[in-house]
Order: sequence, then structure tokens, then C-alpha cells
Amino acid sequence: MHDENPFKDLSHRLTDQAHTAFDPAVARSSVQLPEDEFSGSSGVLFEQAMAQTRMAICLCDPHTKDVPVIFANRAFRNLTGYEDKDILGHNCRFLQGPDTNRASVERIRQALVREDVIVVELLNYRKDGTPFWNALHLGPIYDAEGRLVYFFGSQWDVSDVRAARADERHARDLARELSHRMKNMFAVIGGIVNFTGRARGIEAEAREINDRIQALGRAYETTLDDSHRGTVEVGQAIRAVLAPYDPDGTRFTFEGNGLRSDFASVSVLGLSLHELATGAIRHGALSVDGGRITVAWQRNGTRDAPAIRIDWIEHGGPSRSAITENAIGKADGIVEKMLHMARGGIVREWHADGLRARLNIPLRENAE
Repeated sequence: MHDENPFKDLSHRLTDQAHTAFDPAVARSSVQLPEDEFSGSSGVLFEQAMAQTRMAICLCDPHTKDVPVIFANRAFRNLTGYEDKDILGHNCRFLQGPDTNRASVERIRQALVREDVIVVELLNYRKDGTPFWNALHLGPIYDAEGRLVYFFGSQWDVSDVRAARADERHARDLARELSHRMKNMFAVIGGIVNFTGRARGIEAEAREINDRIQALGRAYETTLDDSHRGTVEVGQAIRAVLAPYDPDGTRFTFEGNGLRSDFASVSVLGLSLHELATGAIRHGALSVDGGRITVAWQRNGTRDAPAIRIDWIEHGGPSRSAITENAIGKADGIVEKMLHMARGGIVREWHADGLRARLNIPLRENAE
């Protein structure tokens, strides 16, 4: 009597073939790397591994017309909704549908012809017609003599990953639009301040205010594109704020890692560093040739009350005796008030070669 499904027992025969093809006693001479060798391989181990893995896996026969599937594990059946009778003896194109990308299918075809290893994402369809994004890993399997035995395919449903990517792209687009609008807003505010200063004859005061506005804008400018993550990189904001004070890139040394902060901390950080930098220009390390400043940052505080610690260390600046108390008080007083409002603080010490300041800026609990 003719068997209606000649492929129904191929999975059992396959394990015998695999055991023969990959018998370590035969294959040992062809193993190029020690870690590629496993002396305990057997058909039983293959069956157990295929049964337990959650990765959808199938094997296809390259020597039969249309390269049919001759083995599919339980995970493959669970992923696709098809049973053995629908899978075995058929080409994997039964997973394709109306919106499957033809270029991706052609890449797969070319990989089979060239016996290449390929990873491609394409839209596939389950038996009930629902689509899913399949990350297909396809490659050849050879016997100990280098003859092509099977094509191996593993499938991974990356629909959620693709959706997350789409959401992230949308968030990035919104962040870029927000960044553009914020830049325009700071430019408009600066223009209003300058116009008002000229109209009222207080241009110097207007410039001072506008410098602070622009420093705040720079603190946000380089971080807004990353705002979809909900936090910003501290080092990126610090470098942006201080860049105008070191056009040659020789006066500042930055020491920090990838510490991230909430947006509320950026404004305090930006304005505080701006005031310290303008102070250094007036009577600190940036007021003399060869003066330098080290800016270091790290996470500080406790688990329940995290904070950013910023160390501002001036080198080669004038001694405190050469600076008027009024100049020191004016700069430091503004920084202290801003940090006090943010529930932070600053400690200042004057050393022989300049100011050393330690800023403490609170972090929100969700900042990294």
C-alpha cells in the first residue's frame, strides 16, 4: 500500500544520517578548531536538543528537487502553525505571502546556489494567515568529506523587535523636531534680550543675560536628539557648554564616563558651568596663557538620593591674592544660588594654581 506521506519518518532517519555524517572518529581530522569538536554527538542528543530548544529549526534536502524540508522541530511547528504533514516534503516558500519582499527571497535563492551563510529578515505568514517578521539564519551543513548534506535554517519571530525599532524611529523623529524648535526658541529669546538691551541702553547687561541663555541652549542642543531615551548624557552636555571657551581644544581636560541624567539637571549643570567658565576667563585659569581646567564627573550620593558630582579643577591660574573679593563673590554667588534652588551645592577651595570647585547636582530616581 502506498504511503500517503513518505516524509513522516524522515526526522528519525535524519538523526541516523547526522550521527553517521558527524561521527567524531571520522570527522576529527577535518575539525579546524578544538571548540568545534564534540565527542558526545549522537542521534539521540540531536533529537533531544531539537525538542528542547525554543529556536525554530528546519533542515532541507539540497539533493532533492525544490529543496524540500525533511526535518522541522516542535518550535518550528509552534511558530508557524503548520503540522508535519504540511511541512515535510515542501519547500519553505509556503511561509511566504503577498507582502513578502521579493528582493529578500532572491537573496535566499542566491545563498542556496552559492552555499553561503545568510541572515535575512523577511515577512512570513503562519498557517492562519497572520504575518510575522522572521529573522532567518540559513547555511549549509557538510559531511566529514566536505560534501553538502543539508541546508540548515533557524527562524526567530522578531515582530516585537521590529515594532520597537519603529517606535524608536518615531521617537527620534519627534526628538529631532523638538531639537529644531528648541534651537529656534533660544535664538528668538536671545534676539529679544539683545533688542531690549539696546533699546534701554543696557547692552552690557543684555549680553551677559544672553550669554547665559546661549549656554543653556548649548546644554540642551546636543542632547535633544537623544531625548527619546528619557535621559541625556552628562559628558555630552558638559562638552557642549564649555566648547566656546576652548576653541582650540587645548584648555579643558574632560574625565568622565557614560553617566546619564534627567533633563531637569541639564539646565542647572549648563548654567553653573557657564558661570564657572566666565569666572575663569575674568580672573581664573583662562585669564592667563597656559592655564588649564580639568572637568570630571561621576555618580554620587546614595541609592535613594542619587546625584552628579562635578569636579572643576583649575591649573596654572593666578593666586587668590591677585583677585579682588568682589569678582570672586559675584561669580560664585550666582552659582551657589542656582544650585541651592536645585537642592544641590558647591564647595570651593582656592589653591596655589587656581580654583577647585565641587558641584553636587541631584538626580531623579529614574536617571542612569
